[in-house]
Amino acid sequence: MYLSIDLIKHILYNAIMDKFSALADPTRRLILEMLAREGQLSATEISDNFQATPSAISQHLKVLREANLILMEKRAQQRLYQINPQAVDELEQWVKQLTRQWEERFAALDQLLEAEKKKILEEKERTEDQ
Repeated sequence: MYLSIDLIKHILYNAIMDKFSALADPTRRLILEMLAREGQLSATEISDNFQATPSAISQHLKVLREANLILMEKRAQQRLYQINPQAVDELEQWVKQLTRQWEERFAALDQLLEAEKKKILEEKERTEDQ
């Protein structure tokens, strides 16, 4: 089966955007921060840190899991959650790529501004010499 480059880019872009959509909610960001700080936690341990109902926290965990930001492991009756390091690495790489692109644009803008500044100074010197 042949996939076009555009389709592959579209799929990868949507995978990254799904992660950002999941991170748009402050409660989900707090859950991720908690997992980053404390490591693997049960749903109950996570839910105990919020005023929201356990059911609401369960829905947040589901969104994070579907976005592949966290991993869930079943141990008997317990569900244990942890950050998915691969997903975090993907986000980090995407942000680094975006940062490089903006740095290149700003460098080009700096060069353009310096060239314009030089033209203005040269024109000013010519008019003063006359």
